[in-house]
This record gives sequence, structure tokens and C-alpha cells, in this order.
Amino acid sequence: MRQTFDESTDPSFGSRHVPLIRAAMARQGLDGFLVPHEDEHQNEYLPAANDRLAWASGFTGSAGAGVILSDRAAVFVDGRYTLQVREQVDQAVFEIRDLVEGGVPAYLETASAGSVIGYDARLHSPQALDSLKAAAAKAGAELKPVALNPLDEAWGATRPAQPIAPIVPQPVEHAGEDSASKRGRIGASLAALGADAAVITAPASIAWLFNVRGGDVIRTPLPLSQAIVSADGSARLFVDPAKVTEDLPAWLGNQVSVETPDALDAALADLAGKSVLVDPGQSSAWYFDTLAAAGATVVRGMDPCTLPRACKNNVELEGTREAHRRDGAALTRFLHWLATDGQINPPDEKEAVTKLEAFREATGVLKDLSFDTIGAANGHGALPHYRPTERSNERAALGSLLLVDSGGQYLDGTTDVTRTVAIGQPTAEMVQRNTLVLKGHLAIARLRFPAGTTGSAIDAFARAALWAHGLDYDHGTGHGVGVYLGVHEGPQRISKAPNTIALQPGMIVSNEPGYYKDGEYGIRIENLEVVMPAEDIAGGDRPMHRFEALTLAPIDRRLIDKALLTAEEIAQFDAYHARVLREVGPRVEPEVRAWMEEACAPL
Repeated sequence: MRQTFDESTDPSFGSRHVPLIRAAMARQGLDGFLVPHEDEHQNEYLPAANDRLAWASGFTGSAGAGVILSDRAAVFVDGRYTLQVREQVDQAVFEIRDLVEGGVPAYLETASAGSVIGYDARLHSPQALDSLKAAAAKAGAELKPVALNPLDEAWGATRPAQPIAPIVPQPVEHAGEDSASKRGRIGASLAALGADAAVITAPASIAWLFNVRGGDVIRTPLPLSQAIVSADGSARLFVDPAKVTEDLPAWLGNQVSVETPDALDAALADLAGKSVLVDPGQSSAWYFDTLAAAGATVVRGMDPCTLPRACKNNVELEGTREAHRRDGAALTRFLHWLATDGQINPPDEKEAVTKLEAFREATGVLKDLSFDTIGAANGHGALPHYRPTERSNERAALGSLLLVDSGGQYLDGTTDVTRTVAIGQPTAEMVQRNTLVLKGHLAIARLRFPAGTTGSAIDAFARAALWAHGLDYDHGTGHGVGVYLGVHEGPQRISKAPNTIALQPGMIVSNEPGYYKDGEYGIRIENLEVVMPAEDIAGGDRPMHRFEALTLAPIDRRLIDKALLTAEEIAQFDAYHARVLREVGPRVEPEVRAWMEEACAPL
């Protein structure tokens, strides 16, 4: 098993570790300290050595923050983690507060006048620090950068070692473009901006730019490292020597020098007098401070690899399509098991997760899961980011829904798919609300939209059917996805939140509307889609884009009220299922294929 059901923290972490942090704070004359979830690479998923918020508080969610003052402390989470945080964090030590409504800035406004609150500049983006500093100033407090992180000092010898997984080449047969060509393109873009170089700190950008992958971060094949790319296409890569395999320097080529992380400070000093592009959303404030102190001219702008990485080339797209056919066959075997054995002996959450992982493992080419599988039975389905543990594991009840959100990492692609399955006979309400979610999913999937349209402009199409019944969901409709990289990849997304990045051909994005009834059930239908140029529309005068579904797996027909669907929606749904049967059917065993004939039959 790649996924475990163990809990790596417990609520005692707060009472055990906060006094140690406060003692380290006091030695530095600090009255408080900021504990972000993000690490030095602004990662979403963290190696154990960098999961500082979890060590301090016990909270293990993928988004959050903490503030530890000398006399009180708080943990901040968004709506996805409301239940989880209360189970994991000792509320006698930490107050639980909303990350979105007010968040950390509002808490800092209550700090004592004259207090000094420390922060580690390597862990905060300059954008985030601007609002935090303003909030502290409003209270008469001061935010002060620290040379030694007091949490790291308190963690001491028990802190896990930094990961040193080997860096391996990602062959051009999967990447579709060699690194020299990519670096040439990035260098040309820097020259066009008048920049001499760019500092790249996002591990996904480094993996893409140099056509390498690593294993430093769970569920994502990232090599933790930094790079400086010059306008002439040459680069300096700063990486722990333990990760450098014998063939890596030859793979990178003569234009790339491989150096130790200790050389990074001097390399930044070498940029004195030069114009250097740094992304304020992906690089920490430390880089901006260090470059400014060295006498470089810092240009704030998007990481130059971000958009090229998001717009997949034809080789990447063909690989991704094949990965989804392969993954779709594994998922279909799982859905067949749920539709047969699972209806007679309803599984518990652990059994469902284990069974699905085994089907993916049986492909023989699974590199990892793309995230821990969300196998949510009964009321757990109403928690969008639920992960079963030994303690929380529940058996699916007859008359309930089982929500399974999962994905795999393969050399040729990254998958992410959610299916909601009825266990026994669903209620009329479950069927009605699942059908409303399906209507939103289909609306996004068939949409034609003008070039230049952002994801925030189309989000309402996924919600309209739910809104008409006074319903909604509180997460985004879609996130970007990489190719054998992150399952959550920017800059594209589909959500209510404003987004200035247009959806462009080659971008992969999820399509995952949902509905959640607290304590009872959850519904989500998720496919990955790729943005493609659309055929010309007669009489139209603008270039248009469309979505092509990448995910191929049956959707539970027992949860659909055909009377709520239009003729267009029925035809669209039937065409999708016909494609699933055509492309996945030949890849599964005869008994599974026979079940597919019924599961994918026209409505």
C-alpha cells in the first residue's frame, strides 16, 4: 500500500511543542511567531521535515496557518478543514479561526502594542507579508525577520532529515521538448522583458524546465532545488549533491552548471547590477530581500515557466490521453466491483481505498498516487477533503452514497477523478441533487467560449442548476493539473474567485461541481478536461475554445433522474458513455466489459 491510514500527529502536539517554541521565541526577544503551512518552496504537499504547522499544532491539512503569541495561539483553516482541525488540534492551546474571513491579518490587529512578532522570510511570499505587516502596524506591533527559525530550533534533533531522493531524467518521449529548447524559449522571454535572469524556486517549474523528476515530496515527483536562468538560456541549478545521479550532468548539458545549495547566496550576490525576474507569488520574501541587498534590480512578475508549463504540447497531451485510458480501465474495474460485490457486502472506506489502489497498481506502471484517495462513506462525503484513518473509518451503509476522489501518477500523465456511487437504493433527494450536479458538469464540458476567457467567467455555468434550487458548493469548480507533476497546478482554474489568466489550448483543468449535505452525504462528479481550439461556428466572428474530456469512466446511472435533463444533456451524456465503452471497454476483462455495456447504455 502506498496510502496508509495512520495519523502522523495527535492533539497533544500543541501542549507538548508550543512551550518549546515559546522558549525559543523568548531567547530571541520575540513576543510571537508566524507559522505558515508553506515551506521554503511554497509547496502544497510537504516533506515531513518541512511540515512545521503540523508539528506545532497537530493540524495536517494542505492549507492553513498558525500564530503563536507569548500568551495565546491560533490555527487558521478554510471551510474544507473545519471538522478535521477540531479533531486534530487541542483547543485548550489553539483557538480555531477562519483562514478566509479576516484570517491572520485580523488576528494580528489584536496584538499588544509594542510587541515584536517574528517571521521566517524564507517561508512567506512578499505579497502575504505586505498585508501581515500592515495589520501588525495597525496594532502598534512590529513584524521582524529572524535569522534562526525558533520553531526549527525547538524541533531540534527530532526533526526528520531533508529528503534526498535522486533526480531522474524525464525522457523527451514524454516531455515533448528538450530542455535546451525550453531554456532558449524562457531566455528569449526574459530578454523581451529586459531582464538579465530569473530566479526559479518552484520545484514544478524546475522539473519542467530541466526535464527531470524527483521524489522529495509525497504524491508529486518534485526535486526540491532552486535555479537561476539567464537570458542566454544558460542556467545554474542548486541541489543537494546526494540527489545528483551519475548521469544527471550529461543529461542537463554544458549550459547548466550543477551547484550545491550553499552556493546560492553567492550566486544571488553575483546578480548585483542586473535586472532579475522573481515571482512574488511563488518565491519567498528572502529572495527579494537578498537580491535587493546585493544591488540587483528586482522585477516582480510571473515565473516565466508557469504559462509554458501549463500549456501542454502535443506529446504531453497524447501521453496524458493514454494515461487516462489506462487509469480509466483501473477505475472501471473498481466501479464494477462496487456495483457487484460492493452492493452485497458494502465496503468500509479503507477497503474501498485499498481495492482501488490495487487496481491501479496492477497496471504495472503506477509511479505513485497523485494524492491520498478520498474514500468517503455516509456523512464523511460532505467533507470535500476527507481522508480515512484507522480511527475515522466507516462502512458504507445501504441507502447511502460513497464518494471516491482519487488519481494516479504515471510517467506519461497525472490523473484526478471523482465518482459518486449509490450503495443500495438511493433516496429521491440524492438522485435529484446528483442530477443537478451532473447538469453543471455537463454544462462546463460542452461549453464553447471565446479565446481570452478566464475560468472565473465560466464558473457560474457549473452552479446554475444548483442555484435554481437554492443550492451551491463552497469549493472551486476546477484546478489545473500537470503531466507527471502536480495534481494542483496553476495558474489556470475555474472558480468564483477572480482570475486574470485566460484558459488557453493545452491547459488541463478539472471539472468538478458538487453538493454536500452536512452529516449525511456528499456528491461530486469530476473529469479532467483539456482546452482545445473549437471548430468555427457559422456566422461567428471570434476564435473559440472548447473542452475535451480526458477522464474516461462510467458515471452511476442509478443516481440520475432523466426527467431533469434536457434532450441536449441526454445526448451529451450518452455520447460520453459511448466513448468510455469504446476506449476503455477493450482494456478490461469480459465480465467487466459486460457490466460496462449496461452501465454505459444510453439513458
